[in-house]
Amino acid sequence: MTTYKSREEVDDREKWNLADIYPTVEDWQKDVELIEQTAEQLKKFDGNIHDGKTLYSYLSESEKVSFTFGKVFAYGMLYVDIDTRDTEAQSLLDKAKQLSVKVNAATSFFMPFLLGLEESILKNFMKQEKGLQYYEKDLLDAYRYKTHVLSKEKEEILSQLGEALSSPSHTFGMINNADIKFGEVTNDDGEKVELTRGMYAKLIEHPNRNKRKEAYKAYYQPYVHLKNSIASTLSGAIKNNVTVSRLRKYPSALEKALFADNVSKEVYENLISTTKANLGSLHRYTEIRKQKLELEELHQYDLNVPLVEGVEKEISFEDAYETMIDALRPLGEDYINTLASFKNARYIDVRETPGKRSGAYNMGVYGVHPYVLLNHRDNIDGLFTLAHEMGHAMHSHYSHKTQPQNTAKYSIFVAEVASTVNEVLLINYLLNKETDEKLRQYLLNHFIDKFKGTLFTQVMFGEFEKITHELAEKGNPLNAKLFNEVFEKLFKEYNGDQIVLDEEVKYGWSRIPHFYRPFYVYKYATGFASAVHIANRILEGDSKTKEAYLEFLKSGSSEYPLDLLKKTGVDLTSPEPVENALKQFKELVEEFSKVITV
Repeated sequence: MTTYKSREEVDDREKWNLADIYPTVEDWQKDVELIEQTAEQLKKFDGNIHDGKTLYSYLSESEKVSFTFGKVFAYGMLYVDIDTRDTEAQSLLDKAKQLSVKVNAATSFFMPFLLGLEESILKNFMKQEKGLQYYEKDLLDAYRYKTHVLSKEKEEILSQLGEALSSPSHTFGMINNADIKFGEVTNDDGEKVELTRGMYAKLIEHPNRNKRKEAYKAYYQPYVHLKNSIASTLSGAIKNNVTVSRLRKYPSALEKALFADNVSKEVYENLISTTKANLGSLHRYTEIRKQKLELEELHQYDLNVPLVEGVEKEISFEDAYETMIDALRPLGEDYINTLASFKNARYIDVRETPGKRSGAYNMGVYGVHPYVLLNHRDNIDGLFTLAHEMGHAMHSHYSHKTQPQNTAKYSIFVAEVASTVNEVLLINYLLNKETDEKLRQYLLNHFIDKFKGTLFTQVMFGEFEKITHELAEKGNPLNAKLFNEVFEKLFKEYNGDQIVLDEEVKYGWSRIPHFYRPFYVYKYATGFASAVHIANRILEGDSKTKEAYLEFLKSGSSEYPLDLLKKTGVDLTSPEPVENALKQFKELVEEFSKVITV
């Protein structure tokens, strides 16, 4: 595998081209100035919207600002992520963030104004101005929020409190990313060195159990040490969320979080209850792990080590792209041809280089095209990451191409569906094609672990959030002791009696940044279950599901997420999609138990 010492060493075809957004930084600056001027003009509409014509003028001007700001922000973010050490790039992104504050301030009057209108007056405005038909769904949908939007003065106060209310999240971010110092581990030369997150990710999968245990203890050391400080930040975040939910007259913090997607709390509760009713197969997988590793006691630091060793298959980026294309052929010619065209169009930043942002993501830039960041590794994991992110990219491409600006951006609720459908198609393709028995075992193990991490673990996290928010709503004090008790009980329920619980297990809550974005993680699980359902139907040759799925990719946010999914045959208001996914997990575990040599 090639290691790049600088970005200059990477072939231009494997670097994204920001000139597709702005040819130069000077062109970017012109749009920054344009937005600043237009934002000032938007303020003039405050108190001066009296008919359909002025309402349409405000909405169309606001949409133009939104379109241009989307490009300005994307350019700054993508520029920074090329090299996070670049101070010029940082200054562009900082300027874009400051611009966001100005735009939000200039438009903050609108929602209280709109909801202060009688619906009959709004409909009369629509009769006066035909152009308002384009905004009709958004305008009428806003009335769902009527009982939850405060007066203009109170909204301004809440807006000004925004930074203070997000303080627990920022504080945790500083603790977790800047201040935490992990314990020491022993390197290959027998020297003690400070553990890093990157080292931990590798060591927790190390075949040497002593290495895993040492890394596990060192990783949790600062979280245990800072338990009360982190409990304070999490408690503050939960209480702030509960308080704002009450101020906005929601029945609960959970229902506030679900409101935007028009999802009932029954969907959330059904996900938890259905998953918990099917934990037997997860417990069985834990037993297999214990047997395969030949352990008298199974600990948390034994849960990440691959059960199939010695599978080192090198897959170049070129070969990975070709394999992905072949695996996704069931999605049809248009999907495949479009996806193939992305490779040489410089939509993808492929290689890991010094200073580049870690991980992988897709960013759809409306009016331009998707941008995909990778730090590609020439192995099976790299292949799966590629298929995952290109699923997001195709979702962005189709939605942006088909939908007008105001409905082009898809909800996070459905975001993981497109990426996971690709992964399910890929794993099936590889399993059907692969003749090497050891590699087949590795692929099964990989998919089972993906299932566990994306569905079971996220549901467990979702239940932790539900319990802790309900305790806060009842006035119970939130502290490290309570968080420990709730988390440890859930961990044992989900993972079974085969695992010996170390002291560190109960502190699992203290390291999860998603808990500062309440009731978000469940979407990973619903997205995964939905994708498994859709992909399996497509693999069975169901042409109606395939066509419905392609339409889903083109739908953006033109309808609520549950309604979009229903058109693909997935009804998350019933237990069926989650039950079907869990049934497949059980079958995978049973197959794995037969082929794995213990």
